[in-house]
Amino acid sequence: MPTSLEIGLYVFMLATFVGLEVIRKVSPLLHTPLMSLTNAISAISVVGAILIISADEATNLSKVLGFIAITAAVTNIVSGFLITDRMLKMFKRGPSGAGGEKR
Repeated sequence: MPTSLEIGLYVFMLATFVGLEVIRKVSPLLHTPLMSLTNAISAISVVGAILIISADEATNLSKVLGFIAITAAVTNIVSGFLITDRMLKMFKRGPSGAGGEKR
C-alpha cells in the first residue's frame, strides 16, 4: 500500500513529464500568453505555500520547503513579468509612428 508521500511523488513526476511535453509543443507566438498563465499558477503556489507554512501543525521541514516554494514561485512571477514586458516593448511603435519598424 503506497503512502501519501509516494502518491504525491508519483503525481509530481507525471505532472513534470506532461508539463514538459505540453510546453515543448507550444509555438513561439504563444509564449507570452503562456508566460501569463504560468504567472497565475505560480501565484496559486505562493498562496498554497503560505497556507501550509501558517498552519499550526506545520513541521520544520514543511516550513523550509514552503519557504523554498515561495522563493521559487515569486522569482518565476517577477521574471515572467519582466520577460513579458520586454516582449511587449518589441511590438510598440517606433518614434516615427509608422509601422513600429526601427531602423
